[in-house]
Amino acid sequence: MREPLRLRQLEALHALSQKGTISRAAEELGISQPAASRLLSDLTRELDFPLYHRKDGMLILTQEAQYLLPEIKRVLESMQNISEMGRDIPRHQAGHLRVACLPGFATSHLPELVSKFLKNRSDVTVTIEPDRPERILEWIIGEQYDCGITDGFEGHPAVESRMIAVRSVCIFPEGHRLEALSEIKPSDLVGEKMIHDRKDSPFYRAVMDAFVSNGLPFKSLVETRQFTCACELVSHGTGVSIVSELDARSYEARGVSFRPFFPNVPHHLSLLRPNHKPASMLTLEFLSMFEKSLSEFRTGAL
Repeated sequence: MREPLRLRQLEALHALSQKGTISRAAEELGISQPAASRLLSDLTRELDFPLYHRKDGMLILTQEAQYLLPEIKRVLESMQNISEMGRDIPRHQAGHLRVACLPGFATSHLPELVSKFLKNRSDVTVTIEPDRPERILEWIIGEQYDCGITDGFEGHPAVESRMIAVRSVCIFPEGHRLEALSEIKPSDLVGEKMIHDRKDSPFYRAVMDAFVSNGLPFKSLVETRQFTCACELVSHGTGVSIVSELDARSYEARGVSFRPFFPNVPHHLSLLRPNHKPASMLTLEFLSMFEKSLSEFRTGAL
């Protein structure tokens, strides 16, 4: 049974093809001439055919050895690439990051953040996959994605999570009567056509509690899963809504105004990652950057 070829043997043959003599090949490799000769001799024995012959004081590779050269070059180049990537990874300069997120983030907050994240990481690539919370959770449990950005997460043993409470605001079309108020309470919204989160969501239930506890009616017009959809509808004058301030900010110059909503009804975001898979440095740095990007929107309430 043949011994496996060693990388140093291939380097010796490649150096010989470039330099023409064993002494120059040894110098190229930074080893002694006897050491280079031994590498070539061992390689000849392993391959079971001659690698070179002498002509006019030079060593000329045999046709068999020349046939191997292109593949040897590819191997050496691959090893060089691996070496460079190995140096880059600790500096967070290389790798692939897979992010699952709510659809609204894929078109609002996340693109700018990812652009900043990639700015000085020329060899980092990113996959962004938007979907509903249930699918995001499935992907994180199955370790198909490095991290997830979702809401309504209630815990799972295979998932590590960090919850962030984001302030909520009331949004309405520019020029609406609510612009005259510095803050908006449920009593200010009586009679308004409400665009709201899905009725089975914790956020919707918290908003409804603010109305019910004060004995106030809530006039439902449109139910939608995404805050961005609510913002779009409000920008077209369809009604008013209570959404995350994070989403409201992205519509400030698009026909939408907003004011703080009281009582405080925070929207809870959850940053997820697989619990049984060590997180890469890229993942940890991205999650840290994402969390910092929410600092101005956070509320202390959980």
